[in-house]
Parts: sequence; structure tokens; C-alpha cells
Amino acid sequence: MQKHLLYIFACLLITVSACKKGFLDRYPQTSISPQLFFKSEEDLSLYIDGLLSLPGKGEYFEDQSSDNMATTGAIEIKSIMTGNSSSQTITTGWSWGRLRNINYFMDNYDQAKVAQDVKDHYAGLARYYRAVFYAGMLSRFSDVPWYSHTINPDDGDLYKARDPRTLVADSIMADLSFAASHVRETVTAGTPGLWAVKQFFARFALNEGTYRKYHPELNLQSTAERFLDTAIAVSKGMISSGKFSIYNTGKPDQDYAVLFNSQDLSTNKEVILAYPYDQAKGVGSNQNTYLFGDYEQSPSRDLVQTYLMKDGTRFTDVAGYNKLGFVDEFKNRDPRMTQTLVYPGWIKLPDTAPYVQRLNKNFTGYHQLKGYVNNVDNNVVSSVDYPVYRYAETLLIFAEALAEKGTLTQTDLDQSVNLLRARAGLPSLNMAIANASIDPLLAVKYPDVSGAMTGTLLEIRRERRVELAMEGYRYDDLMRWHAGSVLTKIPQGMYFQGLGKYDLTGDGEPDIILISKDSNIPAEDQKEKNGLGVKLVYYKTGAFGESATVYLENGNSGGAIVTENTPRQFLAPKYYYRPVPYTEVLLNPALAQIFDWQ
Repeated sequence: MQKHLLYIFACLLITVSACKKGFLDRYPQTSISPQLFFKSEEDLSLYIDGLLSLPGKGEYFEDQSSDNMATTGAIEIKSIMTGNSSSQTITTGWSWGRLRNINYFMDNYDQAKVAQDVKDHYAGLARYYRAVFYAGMLSRFSDVPWYSHTINPDDGDLYKARDPRTLVADSIMADLSFAASHVRETVTAGTPGLWAVKQFFARFALNEGTYRKYHPELNLQSTAERFLDTAIAVSKGMISSGKFSIYNTGKPDQDYAVLFNSQDLSTNKEVILAYPYDQAKGVGSNQNTYLFGDYEQSPSRDLVQTYLMKDGTRFTDVAGYNKLGFVDEFKNRDPRMTQTLVYPGWIKLPDTAPYVQRLNKNFTGYHQLKGYVNNVDNNVVSSVDYPVYRYAETLLIFAEALAEKGTLTQTDLDQSVNLLRARAGLPSLNMAIANASIDPLLAVKYPDVSGAMTGTLLEIRRERRVELAMEGYRYDDLMRWHAGSVLTKIPQGMYFQGLGKYDLTGDGEPDIILISKDSNIPAEDQKEKNGLGVKLVYYKTGAFGESATVYLENGNSGGAIVTENTPRQFLAPKYYYRPVPYTEVLLNPALAQIFDWQ
């Protein structure tokens, strides 16, 4: 089916299934009559293709909610931690229209005059979509009403209470188990098939298993292991299939970036499912304008300090690491860092000279490179594919689940995490060394981790953070690890010793000059030039809130860039969840709030 037809039908479904009150309260319109429509495989395919919904390039912006980024945006979790939120101010997320579309299919697909395996394939896809929907609801609200059929206005279940997390999670697992047993391997390019289903199956199982393990408020620790077992079994099956491999051509400074700047990922064996952008076919997306520089988000110094040295040692073990400037921070580091963040000497096309980092108050000074397409042709920029599911995540799921169970072996590590390190040209992670030399900073960040495998598990979490940075995983990871307190630390930026000139391109020549907030920036013809004859960029420096363009910890005396100063607090367990919007509770009083939300 041509791609534009998928989008036309998706729009049709949205129109047909719109809700007057937004909550399962309207019959589907007769333009999709079950008596006339659900007859052939073509009908089933058309409907399921209309349900297609894939994460796209917007995922490059999702780390704004985590410690990977500073942000000036109205991010929900930041607003919660710095304000006085309630069910009257948090009003999003309680939307059920998509579920109604999915369940309408499930109620009617069996009418089709096709073989059972054909029915099962499309039912499997519908159940996969339902599992994805409910996984999001479970993550946000925990207990939610479970609906396995289309709900009509006169159905008693329309206003039922929230079902317990255990029922919802088990129902998700049942849907994914069915999908993983019946969805075909060969499907239309750009749509989920068997391996995409299994990837999400493994992901959900790991997420739920670790959530239960680390969240005492659920009182479900004893049930965590069976989810971890499923995560291990499914990911191990994917590994054993031999269908996928880490993209590695022996170029550690380039191979990782290929996954995020390619116009065609369909033949890349690391990519399990790609979102196929193509400007020529009307499916384009240019994220460059909003991704680069100082539009809302900027990478944090904490993320920069997480990357290892090229020899596998910890950057945070380097003497004086916390007072190193931008150029020195990037020397001899994990190559994934320079393929994720703009580095000294990087050239932004169409320029021919190295880019000079732009500083601005409330921003860190670091710039995101992952997801940015360094090309001046808009058709090229808009046609770069997005890797929805990567085999790298499969390997990380496998290693983490085994480590959580305490059964990980060095062989397991060599078949998973160490393949990612090999691509980056880093030494292998050695369990004995990791467990004997625990990173004290990671131990503080994740105090719930304990046991003989603590060091290895912490290093797996590091690998997950750097490998999947800026792909939208970090916030959910912190939530399932019971690490919400990490978000109370306000993100910082580059370090400057004080007023003076600084080289940001690595050529030994100064590029910027920090002057006191009380000084005047000279006229253009009076600005100082460096040895290359290039004018320095002037910034007025001060403490946060002063009349300056760059805020430093100690004002004119230097320090790391300060992005904000509003104190944050993370109330546990409350802030791991969201309230049901107040208006929905008024409509249905059975939807009682939980975890101290009002």
C-alpha cells in the first residue's frame, strides 16, 4: 500500500472515532460498518495500517524531562517539582480514543472470510497496539480501567473504577504474548512486524519487572522476577535468531552516527524497525531548527561527565575533572560522545570554519548533535530515517535483566554490552573489575542498587544512558529505577575559571571573551581579534538573575554555567505517577486518586 494512503486512512479513523466527551462515549460512525467492511484480508490490512503510530524524530527532544538536558520549556515534571500541582492543573494523558479504534477492530475482525492465521496476524498487531497504549497509561497512572472491548454509552463499565496494576500489566503481557506468537515476520516496510513486537515485549517486561523491584509503594517486589524472566527469554530469542547485529564497520568515530543520519535504514541490520521519512513522498520532517543551539533544550554537564575515557576508565576519576573546560572535556573520550554532542572543531555547514559554541543564559553551552543533520539541502534533512527499535536496546535489555536477577555472566556481557563498547572502540566491561571498583558517583545516583553485582549493574546503566541518549528513554529509566531524586539536581553547563578569553574550537586561539556584567561590550570595530584575525564573541557574565548573558555559579569568579535556580523537590511515591484529571473524576467518582494526589 502506498504510504500516503496510510496517512489518509489514519486521518479517517481519527474523524470517525472522535469522542464528544473524549472518553469512549460514542459509537463508531457507520462509514466503517462492521457488516460491510470486515470481509477480506485487504479490509483487515487497511484498518490495521490506519492504526499505524510510530515514534519519530520528536523522540530526539524527549530527554528534556530527564537529567540529560536543561530546558526552558514548560516540561511537566519540572513544573511539578517546582510548583504546586494537582489534578486540576495536570489535565493531560487521560485520552481513550485510540483504544476505542483498536478494540473496535478486535470486536469485528473475526467476521472476515480468511484463514485463521491471517486473522491471527492482524489481531496480533491490534493487540500489540493495545499493549503499547496501555503500557503508556500504566507508566503514567499505574491503576487504570482495563477495556478489552468497545465501550458504548449505555455500557455499565463506562464509569467503572480503576483496575489494579497487576490486572493491567498481566493483560498487556497476554496481548504481547499473543502478538509475539502470531504476527508475521515479513510486513510492509515501515510497519511493525514480529521482531518489533518482540522488542517491545522485552522492553515492557524489563520495565515492569524493575518497576516492581524498586518501588516499595506497590508492594509487588515478589512478582518482579517473572517479568525479568520474560525480558531475558524474549531478548535472548532475538539474539539467538541471528537476524540482527550491531552496525560496526570498524570506524568507531562514525559508525554510531550512521544510525541517526541515514536516509535509508531499511537494510541496516541493527535497525529492527525504522520510521521511513521521504520528503519526495510527502513524509518529511526537518527537526534541525528546533534541535540545535538554544531552542528550549541543551545537554547537561552531568551527561558529559558520564561518558568514559577512550581507554575505558572513568572521566570522573581524572584529577580536577570538575574544573575542566569545554575543549579538555572532549579529549580522549568515548567516541559516542562526539557523535551525540557538538565537539570542539566541528564544522556546521555551509560554514568552512569550526563552529563556536553559542552561549546564552538558561542554556548549558553544550549543543545536541544526535538527530541533527549537517546538510544544507532541506530534502536531505527531511528524509533521514528514524530508528524506532534498535538491536542495541535488545542487548541492553538482556544484560540488565540478567544483572537484576544476579545471574549475568561474563559471556552474557560479551554477547551484549561489550558489542556496543566494541563498536565505540572501548575496552570490554569486565564484571570482576566493575564489581570490585564501584563508581562512587553512580552509587550515590542509584542508592537502591545493592548486592554482589552492584558495580556491573551500575555500569550497564551507564552504557544504557550513553548509548540511548537523546532517544527518549532516560526519564522512563529513572522512574522505573526509583531514581526520581536525580531530577532535583538542576542541570549545569560548561565550566569557566572566571573572566577572560576562551578557546572553544580546540585550535589554541581564543574564540570568546567573558567580561563583567558591569562592563560594556565594545563596538564592532573595537572588538579584539584572535591570532586568526577573527573577532572574539563577547559575553557579559554574572550570577543568576543579574543583568548578564551568561550565568556562572560564582558570577565573575567563575564556575559552571547555571541554567536556573528554582529549587526542586521530588515527592515519592507521588511524583512517580500522575493524577486522573479533575474533570474526569467529576464525571466518574469511581476514579479515586492514588498516591496522595488530590
